[in-house]
Amino acid sequence: MNYIGSKNSLSSFILNTVQDVVGKDLSTKTVADIFAGTGIVGRTFAPLVKSVTANDVEYYSYVLNKNYLQPYQNKDAASYFEILNNLPPKKGFISKHYAEGGSADRLYFSKENGEKIDAIRSQIEAWKIASEISDSLYFHLLASLIECADKVANTASVYGAYLKKLKTSAQKPLHLVPMVSKNEGDGEYLKFQKNEIFQEDSNQLIKKIAGDIVYLDPPYNARQYGANYHLLTTIAKYDTFVPKGKTGLRAYYKSAYCRKNEVLDSFSQLIADAQFKYIFLSYNNEGLMSQDDVEKVMSAHGHYQLETKKYRRFKADKTENRNHKADSTFEYLHILEKK
Repeated sequence: MNYIGSKNSLSSFILNTVQDVVGKDLSTKTVADIFAGTGIVGRTFAPLVKSVTANDVEYYSYVLNKNYLQPYQNKDAASYFEILNNLPPKKGFISKHYAEGGSADRLYFSKENGEKIDAIRSQIEAWKIASEISDSLYFHLLASLIECADKVANTASVYGAYLKKLKTSAQKPLHLVPMVSKNEGDGEYLKFQKNEIFQEDSNQLIKKIAGDIVYLDPPYNARQYGANYHLLTTIAKYDTFVPKGKTGLRAYYKSAYCRKNEVLDSFSQLIADAQFKYIFLSYNNEGLMSQDDVEKVMSAHGHYQLETKKYRRFKADKTENRNHKADSTFEYLHILEKK
């Protein structure tokens, strides 16, 4: 999934830095990723640590992390995917409000894919209500739908806007495939872990959990994730509400980390409340907090150090072809060994 701030390209840098600080053998360590997003960092650490705690306030993130960190372990899901892929199209909430030909005239999906999403999402919910599938299978099917729907979305990576015409990838028919961890054994190692997944405000959750390592990847700027990925939450929840404005927004959580006059206080409180020996914070040189701000807050609680990596970041153009512009930015990994 194309995701703002994704650590996919930086996961090795983060892992190597953690191992340099904490030690190569992480097998007895617990890791918390409390701004988890799509869960890339948690999935990177999962094969190497005792357990992972993942959290994000957004429901689509909760669904994805449930799937990847508490995966469906049985091997009998193929028949469910076959049924879902062969369902007849169905007019519903997504096709009405977010697809080609819908009454709202929003072009996030083609007509066919909008109706396919409605058919699949309705069936998954019907199975859950009838107790015909387990919770783990429910999240597996739902996470697979979110990921596969994103591949055919008519957007330039985020859902803050849709393109005026259907691009080539959005014209392809949605095909549901199982989304599993790409780490060793396709998640087999997770059978022995007791990973926990939360959907809470990180500043509240940090007061309730403790462990060895906590990784922090809060929003860097004023862009609210709830607005940029609202449609993924709508597919995940499949609830009824009145979509607002041209883009069909739903009510969404607004993070203090996206507000210049609140971010520093929130971050300071988070560090003070953290019951972890090692704290790693990803932030970049374009963030609302300066490098000096972060260093001052973290240094007050123990031994602080900084690692920096220059990397090529890709920005999606708002064009049909989703061309990309590459530019350079600096990723800061702030490190605190807490007293």
